[in-house]
Amino acid sequence: MKYKVILFDADETLFDFKKAEKEAFKNTMIEFNIDYDENYHFSTYKEINTAIWKELEEGLITQAKLKTERFRRLIEKLNLNFNENDFSDAYMKHLAAGSFLFDGATELIEDLSSKYILSIVTNGLTSVQEGRLKKSVIAKYFKDIVISESIGIAKPHPDIFGHAINNLGTFNKDEILMIGDNLNSDIKGGINYNIDTCWYNPNKLENKTDLKPTYEVCDYTELRNLLLDK
Repeated sequence: MKYKVILFDADETLFDFKKAEKEAFKNTMIEFNIDYDENYHFSTYKEINTAIWKELEEGLITQAKLKTERFRRLIEKLNLNFNENDFSDAYMKHLAAGSFLFDGATELIEDLSSKYILSIVTNGLTSVQEGRLKKSVIAKYFKDIVISESIGIAKPHPDIFGHAINNLGTFNKDEILMIGDNLNSDIKGGINYNIDTCWYNPNKLENKTDLKPTYEVCDYTELRNLLLDK
């Protein structure tokens, strides 16, 4: 392959964020002595959280505001009597403790690290991602981990990719590949920066956008075949 640098998204590409998120939310609700009903409480939170992260990607809200605003909306929706700042702090404490890698991720990254320079580019919150990512067993294989809140730029803005590459050295854009599961942040972001992209699509979702990733894979085997067997 022509690539020298691979930029990886973290959550839902290498890390099982859905599992970490569900555990963190449940533990926070229990901490606040709420009679937890996953089907009701978690689905309500997911709806609110999905919408507010989309607002972030569209530049309609800052990450600093997002941290607590999602819980202000949740508390209002559920008619609860808690302070959103306290709830947010507890949730992020639990979330930072949840570092769950997908099966095969460790072996994949270990093998890729012998051939490519690796970096993570994530739209996560600093206090959460530093705990989850930097304590993971694969952290040592990445030359850098770029967290959007830390630099004040979020995917799909091209500057976050420029920041990541500047931290790694000097490379031509045709030597860089971005891999991620999110069409709007990872693939659109890579296209905005004018680099090749690989859509990691394990659920085999239909691409209903006009975005055209350079590659599409549905599992780590296909990714290995693309990057290691040629």
